Amino acid sequence: MASSFSASWMRGDPRALEFLPDRFRHRAARAEAVTAAASRTVAPALHAALVARHARLAPSPARERNLELLARPGTTAVVTGQQVGLFLGPLFTVYKAASAIVAARALSEETGRPCVPVFWLQTEDHDLPEINHSFVPRASGEALRVALDMPGAATSRTPVAHCALGESIPHALAMLHAELGSQPHAGEHLELLERAYRPEATMADAFAEVLSTLFADEGLVFLDPSDPRLAPLAAPLHRRSLEEASAIAHGLAERGDALSSAGFSEQVHIRPGAPLSFFSPNGPEGARYRLEPASPPGTWHLVGHPEDASVTTAELLSWLEREPLRFTTSALLRPLLQDTWLPTAAYVGGPGEIAYFAQLAPLYAHMALPMPLIVPRARFRVIDDRVRRLLDTLGLSPEDAAAPRDEVLARLAAQKTGEGFEPPEAIEARLVSAFASELARLSERTAAFEPGFARALSRTDKTVRGGISRLVARYGRAIAQRDQVTLERVERLRAHLFPAGAPQERTHGLPYYACRFGSRAFTQLVLDACAPFSGDLKDLKP
Repeated sequence: MASSFSASWMRGDPRALEFLPDRFRHRAARAEAVTAAASRTVAPALHAALVARHARLAPSPARERNLELLARPGTTAVVTGQQVGLFLGPLFTVYKAASAIVAARALSEETGRPCVPVFWLQTEDHDLPEINHSFVPRASGEALRVALDMPGAATSRTPVAHCALGESIPHALAMLHAELGSQPHAGEHLELLERAYRPEATMADAFAEVLSTLFADEGLVFLDPSDPRLAPLAAPLHRRSLEEASAIAHGLAERGDALSSAGFSEQVHIRPGAPLSFFSPNGPEGARYRLEPASPPGTWHLVGHPEDASVTTAELLSWLEREPLRFTTSALLRPLLQDTWLPTAAYVGGPGEIAYFAQLAPLYAHMALPMPLIVPRARFRVIDDRVRRLLDTLGLSPEDAAAPRDEVLARLAAQKTGEGFEPPEAIEARLVSAFASELARLSERTAAFEPGFARALSRTDKTVRGGISRLVARYGRAIAQRDQVTLERVERLRAHLFPAGAPQERTHGLPYYACRFGSRAFTQLVLDACAPFSGDLKDLKP
């Protein structure tokens, strides 16, 4: 089984560092990245588009200062980004934005150069089912799913930039009111959501309005690649993606083979000869399709097109000249567009994005662009009062609760020894000790005349230890499940911290925490807890 690249990289595994050096950890490397980024400038047309886009947001003196800084030579940027999920999507959206702000501040202090935090609104994707909902944790532990009714979402290929919220958004807001209206700060946060999330608004506009309000004091700048004013500026990169598709795909495929040989898997599969651009044949607001080489040469198949259509290179280049907004980036091309447009010193990303960048060195080299620092985003676990009560009642720490469910139950079972049950750990230790002793005796007897027997003993040892561990875990569960109250508390605790088995930050949305503790208070708590260039998991205790 392939290892997780991001986890290995965060541990400093030399295999992972071969593909993506951890330059973010070293002050000298950070200074080098800032110097390299400072040699690039923001094009006047891009800057004008940014200023026009931000005029639609609530005024922010800090953001206006940052926009002014971006027009000056020598200014650099720390970029992060995310799909524009409903009500900001999972909590890690806020954590990403805060991480970029804190990293930009730290780089400015370290180098003396201005550094601006920029949030890339990922609006070119068409994965509506990934973004059309938000989860609200409940006291029972089970989260409430608040979703938009968007017919055809599962099969839609339209970039989310062109998707209006529609007539179901008032119902989604009403669900939030019903669930959260009694919370201490519900009024101000729900009012903010109602101002932003209107039926005629797009997912991107509503997302940007809320996030810009949360981070108005920090001057977070937003960039939407689907802005029609920016499409001509993306055209040169899409042209190279088409004309040099074979060479680019070959370099990325070799990189994928090297990752596989080192024990890692590709985050993004590379298709032979395929460009990294998507094309919308029926216009920017129509379906987007991946391109694959077809026959005769110079022809491209639109993958997934209902009529199995194809298009020629000449036709694509003609459309690129006339209507460049028909072209959108893939996950691997987006970072190149970002760093073509911006003086990016660092990119703040999550585990998936870190794995993307492990693949990207050949593409950056091909485009003659320096790769920015890759900085892991902050990771948090919110321990509110109801979670604290459960932890105290069960006698667990957050780290204890992070263990697999069976281990948590086995640990609690050990507290039942007063009922005459031997602790699971004691049983496991005794069984393993007895087996290991007999295995060692057998090894001594056979070593002299059968050296190869050692391998069989080693395999048996591993198998038996695994079997004992599973047996003891089942024993622990059986004891713990005798106490239905304890079992329910464990399930509720895990639902708060690991809903559906995933980290809290990847499932729960902001509305509950903002309504409970205050939009700005919770945002400030996150900002204060962010340690630049860390990526370690920390507990937030509002």
